[in-house]
Order: sequence, then structure tokens, then C-alpha cells
Amino acid sequence: MKIPKKNEIRKPSKTKAGVTPVAVILPPQKCKHGTCLFCPTLDVPQSYTPKSPAIMRAMSLRYDAGKQVKARIKSFEVMNHPTDKIELIIMGGTFFDYDKKFQERFVKECFDAMNEKVSKNIKEAQKINETAKHRCVALCLETRPDSCSDKDIERALNFGATRVELGVQIIDDKIYKKVGRGHSVKDVVDATKRLRDAGFKIGYHLMPGLPGSNIKHDLDMIKKVFSDSKFKPDQIKIYPCQVIKGAELEKLFYEGKYKPYTEEETKNLIIEILKIVPSYCRVMRIMREIPPEYMTAGLKRIDLRKDITEELRKNVKDVKEIRFREIGFNSGVRDFNWKIEKIEYDASGGKEIFLQAVNKDNILFGLLRLRIKGKKNLKIGYDTKSANANNKIGKKEMGSSGTEPNCLIRSNNICNKSKYLNVLLNSSNSRVGMAERPTQLFDTQCPSGFVGSSPTPGAAIIRELHVYGQAEKLGSLGKGVQHKGIGKELMKKAEEICLGEGVGEVRVISGVGVRGYYRKLGYRLKNNYMVKRI
Repeated sequence: MKIPKKNEIRKPSKTKAGVTPVAVILPPQKCKHGTCLFCPTLDVPQSYTPKSPAIMRAMSLRYDAGKQVKARIKSFEVMNHPTDKIELIIMGGTFFDYDKKFQERFVKECFDAMNEKVSKNIKEAQKINETAKHRCVALCLETRPDSCSDKDIERALNFGATRVELGVQIIDDKIYKKVGRGHSVKDVVDATKRLRDAGFKIGYHLMPGLPGSNIKHDLDMIKKVFSDSKFKPDQIKIYPCQVIKGAELEKLFYEGKYKPYTEEETKNLIIEILKIVPSYCRVMRIMREIPPEYMTAGLKRIDLRKDITEELRKNVKDVKEIRFREIGFNSGVRDFNWKIEKIEYDASGGKEIFLQAVNKDNILFGLLRLRIKGKKNLKIGYDTKSANANNKIGKKEMGSSGTEPNCLIRSNNICNKSKYLNVLLNSSNSRVGMAERPTQLFDTQCPSGFVGSSPTPGAAIIRELHVYGQAEKLGSLGKGVQHKGIGKELMKKAEEICLGEGVGEVRVISGVGVRGYYRKLGYRLKNNYMVKRI
């Protein structure tokens, strides 16, 4: 590895999203349902190959969780990247199919490595990590849609997980059967709802070009993923189907029964997909890192995204997805004046509110995802299509009037089952134009507003708060957009929206290493969430 000069960040794109990603690989374990048509069987984690970079690192360390974390942190430090805000990504298998004791031990060892200290148990490890040198600000797990039960989700919350990625591939039961996937579209729908209700960010792995599909069908699938409220993931990874040595699909290819997309077909398809992806979704990755020597047929280039991005830059208005608009991936930005915009959509039986801090060119500085689960009859006349707060980096200013749009409670729409609701109206802190203001709304039979680990109907949960740009060290005031108050303004706006929705308690699914940040905003730890009465 080339040693960078002092203060020179090598491979800056690694941390341009505001965090330092540390990927660790689970030891090989065969899938319970068998092997999918497209997966190789090469004595490494299923769907991977021995010479993939992440697999080679893991194999050299015998898949030891702690050693993998330490090695990745050391690598980032050598390249002069900050390592105090870690996004831990546990990949390589269906996490929830591993032995439960192994799951806990593996996650604990990751925390111990970040803490540089061995703990007695996972809760102690998390407590230490809240103030550690390398803090876990996000934790991602991967699983199958049919391996994502309520108990799995509860365990993930105990581990401090904040994001779950599902191996969806396509939403077509006929193709699932053809490729031996072993689950159904209903499993995808159910897992998505469970995860969303618990507050997790949801990622889909999608695979265009599967046997039985075609370009039109793949495009129709993407359109359905983002138009049908049963789906609508927060993030996607696009992995076009490739013929890999050792996979059953290789036999079909040689028999002339399967033909993968060409490079041109793949490129054009992904360009069209990126035009479909909405503003609230991030395209995390395009293409797998499969070494050419393990490829029998299909696109071998892993840097295809570079060409696609250059093509799309010719008309940036065509693309709304998050990564394309992030400040970290847009050089030469001069306009750092931003405003908070609000996008609402229905998903999995609840209301999703997506707040984004953007400039006039739609460059993204930060975002927040708020979910109001199962909101029923309470309606507030509150129009905030675009929040009226114009802010400049380093200086916080409200709009010209300093007020929000008028808010009026339509009392005739309040749920008539009043014995289950307690609505406190506080006019003393009303703003201009507000006759009444709800400050609390909760089920008196469950004062916390939640049953178990999932929010009850009418409850609010913040599923993500993220400020983009080159990662900055904790406590620093660098030249970028981090640590300039964007996150606090997004949180403030979310709390105001919750009040307007008649919800008096907000929960945040927080990375362990970010709990201190939320405490400063008045939140406290309760049942694995940071909670605040507003």
C-alpha cells in the first residue's frame, strides 16, 4: 500500500458519505434452503469467490471478527481517514441463520475491537463504545426475507443494529422458483414491514438479468418496488446476474439455456433504473467485486458505475437518488445555502416523512427519515411541503418570517376512542398562527406508546439521521458540512412535524456510538431506542 503524505487522505471516496465503513465477513455456512442457481460453491461464504478482496482479508484472519475490525481500522488510519465514526457492516451470509450464541459473540467481538478493550458482555461493550475512540455509529446486518422474524429483529435491536439488507433479487414468485431462491414475494413484504415498524433502514439487493427475466421485466420490477407501498426500500444494491464458475447457472449457460446481458445492455438498463429511483432512496452499490478468473460469462467490469455516472452528469435533473446528489460526490459546489425539504409517502402501513437539507441545485447535505406507524384518524392541517428554514453552513437562520405555516387542529377528526388517548393542548408555547398545539398523544394503557420493541399505531420513530460530506473527526470544525448544525435542524424539524401529527413521543433507532449526541438533544435510552417526550 502506498503511504500517503501527512494530512493527505488516500482513496477519499471511502469516507465521502460521512462515515468510515468497516466490513467484516462471517465464516462460511451453507444456506438452509440449499443453493440458488446463480451462487457458486467454492468453500467460502455463499455467493462470494476466494479472491474477492473482502474474502481474502477474512480468510487470512480465519474469519475472526475482532481481528477483521482491527485490520480495517488500521488500514483506514494508514490512509489518513478518520476512524472515530465507524459504520460496521457484517456480511457474507444470512446472519439470523447462524447460531444465536455465535451471533452475539461475533457482534461483541466487533465492539471489543472498536473499544480496544475486552468486555464481559455485549451490553457492557456497547456502554464502553458510547465514548470509545472508534464509535459504532451504524451497524448493518444481511439476511434473507424468510429469515427475519420478530425475534430476529428484537435480537438485532439488542445488538445495536440500525440497518438490515435483504436479499430480494427480484419480486417475482415464478423466477424465485426457477432459480431455487426458497422464499416468496410475501416474505419480502412481511420482512420489510417488520423492519420498518421497528425503525430499521432497509436495503434491497436486486439482481437484474436472472433466468426467466428480461430488460422490460426488470424495469417493471424496479417501477413496482418504488410504486407499491409494500416495498419502497431506503437503499438498494444492483448486482446484475453473472455466470460464476461453480454455479449451477454455468451449466445452463454452456447448454445454451441462459444468456447474460451484454455490457451495453447492462449499462443502458442501469441508467434507466437510476432515473426511476426516487429521492428518498440511495443506490449503495452497482456490480459485485468478482475477480475475472472466476467469471464464465456476463459483465466483468466492476467500475461500470463510473461510466454510468459520467453519462448521467450530462443531465443531472434526470437522477434523484441520494448518492448521486450527495455533497461528498459533487466536487466544485459553491452554494452552501440550504433549506429543509419534506417528502411524504406511504409505506408498509404507515406514513414515511423524508426530510432533506439541499441547496437550490438539489445537492444533498443531510437527511432524516421519520415514520409515523399506522396513523389513523388524527389529522392536522399542516402544509410543510418545503420547510421555511433557509440556512447557511456555519450560520443558522430561519426564513424571513421565522415561523412555520399556519397549523390548525381539526378536532372533529380526533379519534373518538378518547379513553385510549390523552391529548394535551398547550397554547402557551404556540407559535404565530397556531390556535392550538398538541404536545402529547399516547395510549394510556401503554404509556410508552410502544408494545415490546415495535412502535404501536400513531407512534413516531426516526429511522435515520445522516449528514454527508467527507467524514470529519468528532468535535472538529473542518471545512466540510459536517458538525455545522444540520443534524440538529433536521431533528428539530422532525419533532415539530411529530407535534403537528399529534404524536408526543419520538424514538430514534440510534447507533451505539451516537447515543451521546441524542442525549444532548434531550433523549434517553429506553428499550434499545433513544426516546424523548416532546
